[in-house]
Amino acid sequence: MPGCKPREEELQTSGGLAFSADTVKFDTVFTTIRTVTKRLWVYNRNPRAVNVDLISLDNPAASPYTLIINGDMKQTANGIYIRGNDSLLILVRAQLKDGGQSGPAKNLVVQENLNFRTNGQDQRVLLRSFGQNIYLHDGTSQPLALPCGTVWTKDRPHVLYGTVVVPQGCTLRIKPGTRIYAHAGAMLIVQGTLLVNDPSDYQPGTGPTDTVKATNANIVRFAGDRSGEAQYATAPGQWTGILFDATSHGNVIRYAQIQNAAYGALLFNPGNAAPQPDLLLQNSVICYISGASANFAGAATQLASYNLLGITEGAGILSLSGKVTAENTLFSDCYEYALRGYGGGSYSLNYCTIANYPAASAVRKTASLTFTDLSALDGKPRNPSGLTVSLQNSIVWGSSDDELYLENYEEYKAGVSVQNTLLKSQLYAATTDASGVPGLGKAGLNNLLNQDPKFVRSLGGSFGDYRASAGSPALARKTAVPPFVPRDLLNLPRNTSTPDLGAYRVTKP
Repeated sequence: MPGCKPREEELQTSGGLAFSADTVKFDTVFTTIRTVTKRLWVYNRNPRAVNVDLISLDNPAASPYTLIINGDMKQTANGIYIRGNDSLLILVRAQLKDGGQSGPAKNLVVQENLNFRTNGQDQRVLLRSFGQNIYLHDGTSQPLALPCGTVWTKDRPHVLYGTVVVPQGCTLRIKPGTRIYAHAGAMLIVQGTLLVNDPSDYQPGTGPTDTVKATNANIVRFAGDRSGEAQYATAPGQWTGILFDATSHGNVIRYAQIQNAAYGALLFNPGNAAPQPDLLLQNSVICYISGASANFAGAATQLASYNLLGITEGAGILSLSGKVTAENTLFSDCYEYALRGYGGGSYSLNYCTIANYPAASAVRKTASLTFTDLSALDGKPRNPSGLTVSLQNSIVWGSSDDELYLENYEEYKAGVSVQNTLLKSQLYAATTDASGVPGLGKAGLNNLLNQDPKFVRSLGGSFGDYRASAGSPALARKTAVPPFVPRDLLNLPRNTSTPDLGAYRVTKP
């Protein structure tokens, strides 16, 4: 018995292999950047062992594909022994060549055979990549400073690696339809000015077909570079976000979508220096945001240079003494905050919808809108009289019982105005003020407290639809607070006498 060889180890001279797939496919590959790793299982379904004479790519020396065969990185392998009813794992990655940074964008289909020869039988698995050439902005080894007057256009995607900087006194202009994809931990730092779909670059029409829907070709999109994969499409924390330094002024983001980041926008002015960094946000969507649950440690590494001293909470907008004006904007699926304001600052939201239903709603303990006069860095007041909060004609709703929190309210209460807004709040639902607690249910404010806005779908993720459905208390309000915004997030005209609350006019166009 000790001299007997198990049957599965006996070598046979006939029979071939089976594979977990006949094609290994890579979707939306950006040229010059390595892809994720895909697995190919090679099965020996025979009862006895086989000897694989050759595993090789068609062109191993110049192939865009890289193989790890049985744990070793190699493009060819000979004499691979596989026991009966056993298997072999091959890992495959791709890196497509750019073909030059000049000229128009082009879609690439790159395919090559991975060949197997076993017992005189030839078999193959197809390796196929669908790629596109890009503009790569690589600030991995050191921050990449963009030239003054840089303009990004839609002719091909822009991919951010590491830290990319708009220097002080310079402007980055992003034209309609441009797509920006950020790699793990990447960050765009604006020390100068960022103009996204500036009014001088884009004005939507007013006809019945001019609605600004999610598929609109003119929307500028910021997303993680793996957001095209189903498991990452709505995943937060894939990149750091857009940081506006204390020296940054005159920033405009219109008709844009920012997603998959730790911060949609971070205004960094902890010393409350004047003038404050400012951002005008219009007709935009900020979604799938989280700092605490960031998927990649690179985000924390990038932020360390800004001395945030352990701040890991994410926000659609995180402001340290900044000035934010938001109109016709949807904040959704933010795991910690939609808007978090520290220290002195100015915050105005008009005809906005905050619909916060992140996938991990059970762990969200924070109010979507949270403001304080205390500094994020040392916990001390930063010019409390300079903190102003204006919230009007909006919807603030989500999975928490209190979606608005005004910390240290007594110190800046003269600067707080919440009117004609549907708000989910137990803390501020009273009809009279108390010490440190405003009564936002007062009749003169015309707010709607704790009345379900009846969103079309409050599911979170890609299935959410945060338009108010028929019968919503947010529809046809007669007490709108100026300024009136004549068109909604979908570019549909609002009723001038009885406008609906929130970023959307009605259920359907």
